[in-house]
Amino acid sequence: MYLVVGLGNPGKEYENTRHNVGFEVIDYLSNKLGFDTSRERFGGNFGEYIYAGEKIIFLKPLTYMNLSGESLIEAASFYKIEAENIIVVYDDMAIETGKIRLRPSGSDGGHNGMKNIIAHLQSKEFKRIRVGIGKAPRSIVDYVLGKFTNEERKLIDKSVEAAGEGVMSIIQDGIQNAMNKYNTFNACQDSE
Repeated sequence: MYLVVGLGNPGKEYENTRHNVGFEVIDYLSNKLGFDTSRERFGGNFGEYIYAGEKIIFLKPLTYMNLSGESLIEAASFYKIEAENIIVVYDDMAIETGKIRLRPSGSDGGHNGMKNIIAHLQSKEFKRIRVGIGKAPRSIVDYVLGKFTNEERKLIDKSVEAAGEGVMSIIQDGIQNAMNKYNTFNACQDSE
């Protein structure tokens, strides 16, 4: 069984902001695969889907970004899902817009949502997909809570799709194969 967690902030004012790309990836998969994430539990919205013989729980924490670990640990504990079967999808300023990076484990990279998840899980050994949003030209808070430009939006839509496909590839093909396939993804080249 897998737990796929897309990070973001709840509420209309945060829709389509840079910090909410994790939510967007869950929404993309929900639309593509046809599962519903409107049920509320574990401090978030969640849905279930069976894929390649595996039950997958998709979760969008509604605890606000900095407390994402509270929602994740509740779901992981309830379903008894080990850290290595958890995939977290989130925004990353260290990666340029239009690129994604898959990793089998790692640090929080200064991301408050990831700090909280690592603290609650007491492990860094969970898979992650980082969706690049580029470096903040101004205040980090204003930047991550800001909306994408029209040009960025085109790249992010492709990144969200690639990240969603990356989630399913991790589950079906394993992290190494998924990394080989998606760590070279670049929406900028893709659109030329």
